[in-house]
Amino acid sequence: MKIKVILNSSCLVQPSERTCNGCMPLTELDQAGVLTHVPTIYFYRPPQNWLTPKDTIFTTLRTSLRRVLVHFYPLAGRLRWLDGARLELDCNGKGAQLIEAHCEATLNDLGDLTPSPHFRYLIPQINYMVPIEEIPLLCVQLTKFRCGGISLSYTISHAVADGQSAFHFISEWARLARGKPLRTAPFLDRKLLRAGEPPSAQPRFKHAQFDPPPLLIGQSSSENEWKKETTITMFKLSKIQVEMLKNEANRTRACDRRVRAYTRYESMAAHIWRCSCKARRHVHKQPTAMVICVDIRRRMKPPLPDKFFGNAVVDVIATSFSGELMTRPLGYAAGKIREAIDSVTSEYVHSAIDFLKNLKDFSRLQDIHAITTNQGPFYGNPNIGVISWMALPLQGLDFGWGREIFMAPGTHDCDGDSLVLPGYEGDGSLVVALCLQAVCMGDFKKFFYEDINETKKNGSIIVG
Repeated sequence: MKIKVILNSSCLVQPSERTCNGCMPLTELDQAGVLTHVPTIYFYRPPQNWLTPKDTIFTTLRTSLRRVLVHFYPLAGRLRWLDGARLELDCNGKGAQLIEAHCEATLNDLGDLTPSPHFRYLIPQINYMVPIEEIPLLCVQLTKFRCGGISLSYTISHAVADGQSAFHFISEWARLARGKPLRTAPFLDRKLLRAGEPPSAQPRFKHAQFDPPPLLIGQSSSENEWKKETTITMFKLSKIQVEMLKNEANRTRACDRRVRAYTRYESMAAHIWRCSCKARRHVHKQPTAMVICVDIRRRMKPPLPDKFFGNAVVDVIATSFSGELMTRPLGYAAGKIREAIDSVTSEYVHSAIDFLKNLKDFSRLQDIHAITTNQGPFYGNPNIGVISWMALPLQGLDFGWGREIFMAPGTHDCDGDSLVLPGYEGDGSLVVALCLQAVCMGDFKKFFYEDINETKKNGSIIVG
């Protein structure tokens, strides 16, 4: 059915107290990727004993948002361009955008709430065609459904905050909305991730994440792949299925207790990578890359302060040939992923920062197509990105009307973009939210579950 959403009002919400003003330099890591906003959406059913008038929900959100922006004041600012396609953050207090809307449908009309094209009407839409100085860094939309339920979606500029920082902000906002004090203030000083002056002239490591990704054999660009229709599906694996994958990835290593077992993420990402090659019907010699986002907070020496607010992540690349991924044991792909992750040391991060600092023009790293269409990095055919949200505090977001009944990433509609999330029941299950070309999704689903069943039939060695 068609979901009709009507916008009631929109306002800019400024911090309730005076905050620091002026320029806040961004780090090289803040602006090395696509300049997009990352959306997340929560759905709530009103409890039967809910006595709070619906009109006060918007007021509660606006009042508490004003208070939390005092502590997270960079989100009330704006970006602006510098020479060389670089950015800085102007902490001018212009405010975050807060939208109120209503939907003539009910929550039940959305089915199982799996991300779909309908979601884009429930999520703030960013107009990247206007000057960047006019684009709010934080946009929030409250949508009230005919049944009394609500959705709360927000989208945050990735140039200002990574996943850890975004979820720190949203959890503190919810605390203030419930009348509780701030638990932990953000650490806003980004000097620890800035390059030295002058930066090292030569990088100490090779940084393949800044090179063009592999193309399909016989193609000279990814333009044709960009244009193909995509679809989003969420795949759920039980705790038992997750352990089966992990045991299968470690099957050839189980006899050597000196070797670290592959993690749930490494095993799951390897499975997704291999299934995508099968579903895309790659030839044996097709080069393929997986993009892995690594949190560096605990990898730096010394570690970054608790609740560092910004982008403390580095992308690394695992590469192989599709034929090797499809024909060799799952541990082969997991090993490629482990090798890429283990390369991220404090020295590697500083080398990446120096490499970026030495670039005179950032424009080749910032995909203009992605900026104007609000799409993420092109991890598409023959490549894939598997981002882990497994350790993020995603669930139990209570603004005073109870925890959500469902949360999901927003409209991640770029081919090859995938997220691994913890199962909502907290029972050790995992959910994979995957966007793939529509013609490939059916085969992917087939391989995704068939390969796990084959693992169960063959049996796996339990590695603890």
